[in-house]
Amino acid sequence: MIEPKHSVQHVTPMQNQNTILSTPFIGFNKFIKRLEDIIVSFIILILISPLLLIISILVKTTSHGPILFKQNRHGLNGTIIKVWKFRSMSVMEEGDSVKQATKNDQRVTRVGAFLRKTSLDELPQFFNVLFGSMSIVGPRPHALSHNEYYAEHINDYMLRHIVKPGITGLAQVSGWRGETDTLDKMQNRVTCDLEYIAHWSLWLDIKLIFLTILRGFTQKTAY
Repeated sequence: MIEPKHSVQHVTPMQNQNTILSTPFIGFNKFIKRLEDIIVSFIILILISPLLLIISILVKTTSHGPILFKQNRHGLNGTIIKVWKFRSMSVMEEGDSVKQATKNDQRVTRVGAFLRKTSLDELPQFFNVLFGSMSIVGPRPHALSHNEYYAEHINDYMLRHIVKPGITGLAQVSGWRGETDTLDKMQNRVTCDLEYIAHWSLWLDIKLIFLTILRGFTQKTAY
């Protein structure tokens, strides 16, 4: 398994060229953020428990393989975490080369295509939030190999990791979700992530959660 060439250890605060950004989640803010994650994820898991059971049965009975796909991602300060998703592909890629899902991707199962389009494949990540490795709102976690590539090509890319990765975020509700087949698309996603970190507030999190409910579950760029 590869590690990123740009270390993200000891990143509070951190400096990259002309940018200085420190984590907003210290002291009382850290407590509020964690309390928000515990309460919201616990309530959501109770509400969606029947849906989790139905999806688990569909995934297991319609294609070969495990129900859940656990892939390594970078978490807070670059630590490696296991991010949970419902398996949506016939293969489970990990390592030096992970190809992003594209339109009409042959690896995606029929059930998986629906799950990915509606973001239902990401529901198990509420367990990640409850256990503390992720947050409800924050930068989306990318594959390790993608992090290495984009860290080399986009300034300040690794600053995303001074906070926990999230299930949803400013980039997702702003339309920068799904395949990033150009550097400009990823740059726009990173710009949103850094704006979120710089201007975080509890109100902003609540706003992004409601925007996700209203318009963030289905997008034409989600394959």
